[in-house]
Amino acid sequence: MEYRFLGASGFKVPALGFGAGTFGGKGPLFAAWGATDTAEARRLVDICLEAGASLFDTADVYSDGASEEILGAALKGRRDRAILSTKLTLRAGEGPNDIGASRPHLIGGVERALRRLGTDYIDLLQLHHFDAMTPVESVMAALDDLVRAGKVRYLGASNFSGWQLMKSQAAADRHGRTHFVANQVYYSLIGRDYEWELMPLGLDQGLGAVVWSPLGWGRLTGRIRRGQPLPSGSRLHDTAQYAPPVDEERLYRVVDALDAVAAETGRSVPQVAIRWLLQRPTVSTVLIGARNEAQLRDNLGAIGWSLDAHQMARLDAASAVMPPYPYYPYWNGMFAERNPPPVPAVLPTAGGAA
Repeated sequence: MEYRFLGASGFKVPALGFGAGTFGGKGPLFAAWGATDTAEARRLVDICLEAGASLFDTADVYSDGASEEILGAALKGRRDRAILSTKLTLRAGEGPNDIGASRPHLIGGVERALRRLGTDYIDLLQLHHFDAMTPVESVMAALDDLVRAGKVRYLGASNFSGWQLMKSQAAADRHGRTHFVANQVYYSLIGRDYEWELMPLGLDQGLGAVVWSPLGWGRLTGRIRRGQPLPSGSRLHDTAQYAPPVDEERLYRVVDALDAVAAETGRSVPQVAIRWLLQRPTVSTVLIGARNEAQLRDNLGAIGWSLDAHQMARLDAASAVMPPYPYYPYWNGMFAERNPPPVPAVLPTAGGAA
């Protein structure tokens, strides 16, 4: 396994972690993701721990808490070998305060997560979304209290915009409170919006990217091809309405490039897609999900080798899109001579701030 720092925390995490959204299978969305029970979860956790993929990510809303419960049961007796990551703030009950980042919801949500996970601390607690109704000073104060109480070790955000992240970091800095060190983001060869603003912010603020859906919501598994119907077993039949959008022609262009690089390297399409992410700036860990052992073992094969510069460039070109304003002038050459692109072309070393 490769290990990288989680942003500027000084804490190392495996380059691959496991996303436990497939555990439980409650509700239309999560049932389509997977319905892994405790026995199967224990087997998948065994494989991850053997491979060194010891970071496990979940959330209170995944299958109405069943994901946390099953993950906790699967890790029983070996909690010390795992890095546990979970998320709060989405609606997790019917009460008026069962949503958001208010002090009662954060503190109560952590207590409930600890019970479901069967542990007395969470390694990485992330806010699942930005709560515009709660002052950021209050949010960061409550999170800081949880860290000082020993119930949480590191803090992160997920699905925040750049200004929301920066406002939160500034509030923490202003009052001497614990900062975010992680940013859980959607990032893939067919979803590169992260690069325009959040990646430069991550470099500036020491935020390590925790990547979710590295295969573009199941579109980069190697089973979706130009001119062919959607495979019968694809979860897109049931979840396409929730998926980040992508232009079909661009998707097929990326798949064609992945096919070519996979043939050159002797690797699978998912392995190449994940490896590309692992060679991008700020990426601390990529969360792989699997409904069965075969998928998991294939995804773990993204470790231990590298794409060369030519292969990276071909994948970059196939997946490139014009960034939105105000970034496009710096990418189309309008101001390139005096203002280089905001994202570095050279990847920081895996042992660096990632």
